[in-house]
Amino acid sequence: MKAAVLFEYEQPVQTVDVELMDPKPGEVLIKIAAAGVCHSDLHVIKADLPLPVPIILGHEGAGVVEAVGEGVTRVQPGDHVVLSWVPECGECYFCKISRYDMCDTAAALAISGAQRDGTTRFSLNGEDVHQFSMTGTFAEYTTVPQESAIPIRKDVPLELAALVGCGVMTGVGAVINTAKVRPGSSVVVIGAGGVGLNVIQGAALAGAEKIIAVDLVDGKLSLARTFGATHTINAKEKDVVMSVLDYTDQLGAEYAFEVIGRPETIAQAYNCLRKTGTAVVVGVAPPNAEVSINAFSIPSQAKTLTGTWYGQANPRVDLPRLLDLYKAGKLKLDELMSKSYDLSQINEAFQDMVDGKVARGIIKF
Repeated sequence: MKAAVLFEYEQPVQTVDVELMDPKPGEVLIKIAAAGVCHSDLHVIKADLPLPVPIILGHEGAGVVEAVGEGVTRVQPGDHVVLSWVPECGECYFCKISRYDMCDTAAALAISGAQRDGTTRFSLNGEDVHQFSMTGTFAEYTTVPQESAIPIRKDVPLELAALVGCGVMTGVGAVINTAKVRPGSSVVVIGAGGVGLNVIQGAALAGAEKIIAVDLVDGKLSLARTFGATHTINAKEKDVVMSVLDYTDQLGAEYAFEVIGRPETIAQAYNCLRKTGTAVVVGVAPPNAEVSINAFSIPSQAKTLTGTWYGQANPRVDLPRLLDLYKAGKLKLDELMSKSYDLSQINEAFQDMVDGKVARGIIKF
């Protein structure tokens, strides 16, 4: 079977033939229908997320269950599924308090690039090939823990369903689950890429009155208005903090979301807040990056700076619910999918994402 494999950091991904084992107990074999191209995959290529190579990238995907291993109870062959890249263990401290996004086991295994028994399911010429977050969706087939396979309704096209597995869940969840944005409030979103657009539409779902989108590309700002932005700021042309103050009666925004992963824009999001405001970091910065903010402002202005991972999701509940919202006409997925590619065009898809040409690119199988 074909898969997109990263062999060396800072090098193009290669589409090659790999071998895949049958699912072991508790695992599921999935025929991938579509996989979203996400900045997190690019972080691996650039070694900002230094995962072991060779590795099959892709963590946002959907497909059909082909076979199940012994003891699998959550899905059966023929089920349509969205893949969750944080398969909860159910046993660690964070799973027990229902913070599945913080599962210690899933985090450790994501770093190892292996499955729960410490081994990989893919190989090439006898050499192990790792999987990104136990998923590896840039492949014709993949084997995942049953906790990664979230059954969904069958009346949503799988190429659209794939989008909720990361970008939509991360963005909408940051608003609904993490910040708990209140109706009538003011929101600024720094970064109007694939995830940022979902923060914007999450804010619209939550009933925010002012939604201010910030980016460097006019085309992305125009798209942001389609997803619910009421105001836009091109950061190359205007001072972001001063512009946000102008749009919010000189108070600042009640909520700010940073969806890029850069120290300077994280500080910028914090500085856009009014007193008592909340800034949520959605973007993934390099592990050694540090942020500098004014320490006195933390107690004196009672601001909150926090982060979110996977939109603070409970995947079994939240992913199907997002598709219900789509079917009800309240969540935009068709508008999000800008362009589809063959697996052999994976590097072109990454470049289009970097160049800001797409809201979300999809690999279709």
